[in-house]
Amino acid sequence: MSALALPQAPAQSLVQSVDWLAIAPPTVTALVALAVLVADLFLPEARKPLLGWISVAGLAVATLMLLPLLDGDRSTFCLPGPPRACSYTADHFTLVIQFLVLGGALLAALLSVTNLGDERRRIPAGEFWFLLLSSAAGAALLPASRDLATLIVALEVASLPAFALVGIRHGDKRSSEAALKFFLSSVTATAVSLLGVSFVYACTGTLYLTQVAQRIQHVDGQLHTLAQTGVVLTLVGFAFKTAAVPFHFWVPDTYVGAPLPIAAYLSVVGKAVGFSGLILVTVVAFPSYADAWGPALAVLAALTMTVGNVGALRQQATRAYSAVRLLAWSSVGQAGYLLVPIAAAGYAKDPQKAVGSTVAYALMYAAVNLGAFAVAALVGRTKPLNRLSDYRGLYAASPATALLLAFFLLCLAGLPPGVIGLFAKVTVFSAAVDAGLGWLAVVMAVNVVIALFYYLQWTALLFRAPEGAPARHPLPAPLTAALALTGVLGVVLSGAPQLVLRFAATGLF
Repeated sequence: MSALALPQAPAQSLVQSVDWLAIAPPTVTALVALAVLVADLFLPEARKPLLGWISVAGLAVATLMLLPLLDGDRSTFCLPGPPRACSYTADHFTLVIQFLVLGGALLAALLSVTNLGDERRRIPAGEFWFLLLSSAAGAALLPASRDLATLIVALEVASLPAFALVGIRHGDKRSSEAALKFFLSSVTATAVSLLGVSFVYACTGTLYLTQVAQRIQHVDGQLHTLAQTGVVLTLVGFAFKTAAVPFHFWVPDTYVGAPLPIAAYLSVVGKAVGFSGLILVTVVAFPSYADAWGPALAVLAALTMTVGNVGALRQQATRAYSAVRLLAWSSVGQAGYLLVPIAAAGYAKDPQKAVGSTVAYALMYAAVNLGAFAVAALVGRTKPLNRLSDYRGLYAASPATALLLAFFLLCLAGLPPGVIGLFAKVTVFSAAVDAGLGWLAVVMAVNVVIALFYYLQWTALLFRAPEGAPARHPLPAPLTAALALTGVLGVVLSGAPQLVLRFAATGLF
């Protein structure tokens, strides 16, 4: 008697195919980092500057690898069978943030080529370029991450090399102290985020963002408080990276203690990492818990812009303060503006459209803030303390540089001819009003007025009569390229603001 054949479910293959084109931007960056580290072992000291140009070329290639991905969304590292859930997705949102991250890292690398030439004895070239590229690879991975585990890993890959970069100057106590403060505060924030992720996993049984969004809506009543706590704690690590109050205290000392190109890198790429992570966990993973994260982020936005601008105002009170410290406090205030649309997404009917305002503002901020740091790097070559008083009469010594810095500061202030800064602020303001957050829009308006004072006072200082003979600032080629790129970007965006403001109108997902 023959045995009956029982029906069997088709076996699902656990072997995953990898879409190499989709993961090309972070992969190329990581491979160039390894190549630079190996090349450093064999290159003689006289040829170590070549490592910087290899890194610049690698970041440029990684940025160009975004072009073939514009034809449509691509995903890889996906679970077999329905429902579809993937760990890596190269969609519109991913490509915009990766462009911001890799472009920001490229400009920071151009600044670093000059900086390493000036501090060759204090900063080891091979280690520096390996750490910078490794951090950029992690930052480029994060916006494509679509599960909580990959998000946290990408956050740490972007952060850990940054700690070493801040303290990489040999024999500099201020640099070492800044790196230690940055490290301890970041580790604490990450530990809190991991606790939040564990709470979310305990409630939903998955780490994929799309599955979390579906399952967390149906959590049992007994686990609702645990899920709500997990949502809030998960946001902490990303709020730290954005320098949101009260997680901002590391910023001034870190920016002043770090090599100036690294301060520029943290002010733009570090923020991009934090804001892209916040957008993914709020809008994609936890939309049903907007009543928990919406008010929390609204309060954080108000506190952050107020503390940042008041802190910058205090620095402007005396010209003996460092210009980099003023830019550090300014970046905290700008982070408050960037948080407003994410908070508004918790109240808006179309949250994805609301966060488009954050991305539009971030693109404007990245271009002009990197430009301001490029001018600071130029002044710092002859004035190592980089005090505000060192900028007096800059127009007499270098008219083009002074005009560029004035333009960048006016963009940050939101005044003509910095049209893109004005339109970006209006877009963020509109996102708050449309979401019914009138009180937050009022707080933002007050802070914009406060910021006008120190931005305009610094701008006026550039055109005053210099004390003594004006100091000449020679322009090395990499620094010239960085100033030219940021200047052209700022002018183009002011002439055609729709290039970035369309994200606020159409959304990103």
